[in-house]
Amino acid sequence: MRIQASTALSRYPSLSPDAVKALWEKEISSFKHQIIVLDDDPTGVQTVHGVSVYTDWSEASIEQGFLEPGSLFFILTNSRAFSEEETRQVHQDIAERAAAVSRKLNQPFLLISRGDSTLRGHYPLETEVLYETLQGEGNPIDGEILLPFFFEGGRLTLEGVHYVRQEDELIPAGETEFAKDRTFGYRSSSLAEYVEEKTDGRFSAKDVTLIPLSMIRSLAIDEITSLLMNVSRFNKVVVDAAEEQDVRVFTIALMRALRQGKTFLYRTAAAFTKVIGNISFRPLLTAPELVNPEASTGGLIMIGSHVQKTTDQLEKLKELSTLHFLELDAHLVLEPEDFQEEIDRVQREAEEKVQAGVTTVIYTRRERLDLGQNMKEKELQLSVDISRAVTSIVQRFAVTPRYLIAKGGITSSDIGTNGLGVRRATVAGQVAPGIPVWTTGEESKFPHLPYIIFPGNVGAVTTLRDVAAMLEGTNQP
Repeated sequence: MRIQASTALSRYPSLSPDAVKALWEKEISSFKHQIIVLDDDPTGVQTVHGVSVYTDWSEASIEQGFLEPGSLFFILTNSRAFSEEETRQVHQDIAERAAAVSRKLNQPFLLISRGDSTLRGHYPLETEVLYETLQGEGNPIDGEILLPFFFEGGRLTLEGVHYVRQEDELIPAGETEFAKDRTFGYRSSSLAEYVEEKTDGRFSAKDVTLIPLSMIRSLAIDEITSLLMNVSRFNKVVVDAAEEQDVRVFTIALMRALRQGKTFLYRTAAAFTKVIGNISFRPLLTAPELVNPEASTGGLIMIGSHVQKTTDQLEKLKELSTLHFLELDAHLVLEPEDFQEEIDRVQREAEEKVQAGVTTVIYTRRERLDLGQNMKEKELQLSVDISRAVTSIVQRFAVTPRYLIAKGGITSSDIGTNGLGVRRATVAGQVAPGIPVWTTGEESKFPHLPYIIFPGNVGAVTTLRDVAAMLEGTNQP
């Protein structure tokens, strides 16, 4: 049932920032775990800054992450674009290697499976593989925390129900377009029922522990800790949250439970990673921080996501008359020779424009490629082939753009890893709420390039246009 956000949230008392801060500072000072975030697409860094993102998961890279001065690093798996078998292997490899490095360095760690805030992805496969592997490595796990709250994207959880906020209306996640995803769709908005649905009943909704917002807002730290201490046999914990401070209160109780020997895996959105990583506030990045005003080339904007929000944002972006737009007919993927000709055409024209100082937007044909029922694996593979085609344009691009924006999770991951050849990037911050920026490493195709990772389902209809206008130094429209 849809509800009004202002009405629903008015039922709960506000938290005292000073009280939460005092509790937090006391707890964080004794928290010594290394935090490893496995990101199923590059958008999971949309709340942090000053942390590293690794695009491979070799034992050497994981050890380098452990040895960094900060307590948090990301591994970009891009597993949302993987088959189930690929996903299984990657997560088994990472868990084994993380456990080995932990033993070598005598450093405790925790693994966060950072997934989509609208619940799409390989769940429960990813955390189940981590659980099975860590158990086999002698690292017992008591339970799993589900915390998909993400304020910047308007994702709230109240009374165990996950919502997507639009203006002042809270829409149950199961009623949104995201729940109709052909590969990762679902029915349930109640997270306990979502668990039962996704695990085919292996974990019952009635066995899920709820941490309600009423308990969080009353600062019932001891009661929350007690609930966590009673979780066992990899049962699930669902956490309510409507603002970042709610996550912080829960995390205080979580740290107390960890100190008493409890162990968990985590399936969360980006808010939890910021909080448990103790990442400070940073203002949004500005054009002078990102773009060299002396650069003579144009920028490059690559749009692959097909959610309706991206399509609407593209239409608004077209209001910027200084940009050049090129459509890539992705449906030609079914005819490989014709598709390659199309890729070459788009690349040549884009290079000419960017060299001439004109920022160019390359976008895939907006109509979805629909192969019919029971073809989700084939459609996923074709979407990967299309993303590879878009990536190849960047990979072969002969001109260094002033900046690069990639729209969509799979698109931005493939461009970052394969198109730009990034092996380790630094998160500079966000250019708009929920929209992160990487600074590419020396090893990349375009070193030190501001690479803006724009999630498909984030922002207002005008946000992409506004970001581009800022970078272009124009007040249009």
